[in-house]
Amino acid sequence: MSRGINKVILIGNLGDDPDVRFTGQGAAVANLSLATSEAWKDKNTGQQQEKTEWHRVVIFGKLAEIAQQYLNKGSKVYIEGKLQTRKWQDKDGQDRYTTEVVVDPFNGQLQMLDSAGGGNSGDARAAQQAEAYHYQPRQTNGYAEASAGGSNRQAPAQHSTQASTQAQGGEYDEFDQDIPF
Repeated sequence: MSRGINKVILIGNLGDDPDVRFTGQGAAVANLSLATSEAWKDKNTGQQQEKTEWHRVVIFGKLAEIAQQYLNKGSKVYIEGKLQTRKWQDKDGQDRYTTEVVVDPFNGQLQMLDSAGGGNSGDARAAQQAEAYHYQPRQTNGYAEASAGGSNRQAPAQHSTQASTQAQGGEYDEFDQDIPF
């Protein structure tokens, strides 16, 4: 029996700086407003047309902290998450519903597509590391392990050692050089 798939992939630009708050347990939660646009030529008039959609994105955990540190208004990002609708009440007690893309630490992904933090980042090396940092389950001997954990992440210095070992004909395969952990 199939349960279905709930997966959203967006590439777009931030409409504002990330709004980051912290839960009572200290976990970061970032709210983003993401614009995606499409353009086409109208067949009847020959005019160029454009349509922009705005998406609410909620990011949890370490990725929220990274978003706060490296993303700003106008940053181009790749977001992978799931669609979720939540119910809440407004000031008048009316039930309201909000549908948003949720990027959680286990199945979500955030990648910066701009140059180091949209050009406002002071430390280009740190921004480069954050740009490649994302959560995605990895398969190891048939078992999935979350790449967000500290035990299977490599330090950035080890990453460059991997790349140089591979360039010298080492044991690493070509896809490993882009993974910072």
